[in-house]
Amino acid sequence: MIQKKILIVDDSALMRRVLCDIIESDERFRVVARATNGLEALDLLSRNQYDAVVLDVNMPKMNGIQLLEKLRENKIRARIMMASTDTREGAKLTLDALELGALDFIHKPDSAVDCRVDSFKTRFLKVLEVVVNSQPPEIESKEKVQESRQITAKMVDIARRYSAKSPGTKVVAIASSTGGPKALHEVIPRLPAELDAPVLLVQHMPKGFTASLAERLNELSAIRVKEAEEGDELQSGVVYVAMGGMHMNVRRMGGKYVIHYSDEPTREGVKPCANYMYESLADSRFDKIVCVVMTGMGADGTEGIRNLEAKRPVHVISQNQATCTVYGMPKAVMAAGLSDQEVPLNQIAQEIILNVGVKA
Repeated sequence: MIQKKILIVDDSALMRRVLCDIIESDERFRVVARATNGLEALDLLSRNQYDAVVLDVNMPKMNGIQLLEKLRENKIRARIMMASTDTREGAKLTLDALELGALDFIHKPDSAVDCRVDSFKTRFLKVLEVVVNSQPPEIESKEKVQESRQITAKMVDIARRYSAKSPGTKVVAIASSTGGPKALHEVIPRLPAELDAPVLLVQHMPKGFTASLAERLNELSAIRVKEAEEGDELQSGVVYVAMGGMHMNVRRMGGKYVIHYSDEPTREGVKPCANYMYESLADSRFDKIVCVVMTGMGADGTEGIRNLEAKRPVHVISQNQATCTVYGMPKAVMAAGLSDQEVPLNQIAQEIILNVGVKA
């Protein structure tokens, strides 16, 4: 077995030792280098390749966020997982890191002793496994982003001309996980405010992070984005982000559709779970349901779409392998024969627009 090479970046000597012990307790991994701050890590990453980097946030000389910015500036691709005491309460810092190219994150206990408990070790190694097997993030140019937005504007014009051919009520339901926060920044801001459907979004994140994700996407988007609240009435041109730690469902009440949260156990190991969202649409009367399955580990979405498709007209768009951070959830949908389209990340928004149309 060829062991995966890991770089640890943390200013605490004790934490470096503890994380090293956890990593090397798994025979698949080997710590080959350590850095005490971002400057040292930048030097190592400019000269060497690693299968994954475990990165702290708060460090002297150059912190974790500054390192990610430097890696982007210098076009150095690396698979990075954040492991910091900031990643739970500091949701903003975590989202900054994910936008800058970190692939996933884990909350590191304040005490090194707490890092040695089995539950943390298990979670840590699971996240590390995902990161090691992920695609390193692409470094996208500003010109590419601008070009993609121009294409989306053209799609809006086309959809406006032909929207009369797509009558009836419609809804879009998106599922994403590892790599999702960054990928969603290439989809949601490219949806127009006049989209002729509400958008439901399940992103696997803990409680507290989804509100920050919704706020950030809303700042960047023409379409309105909010963390879904109990009883919210679905309206076209609004993206409803599922709250972390609860399962988001849709209920029909008095001819309207509203958000309802349920507190069942985790499913597919996650909460929120997209399967519940999809299945809750099975008893709806939408004329068209567009399901979008994006980057993520596991198979969340597949069972829910299969159960939904048995009762309602469904069109399924899956993200293609080349643009996924983790080709797990879209792969499962493809393998089940449920996908109608497999498209690259930068085409997902335009396909949503063409499928549901825009309001006149």
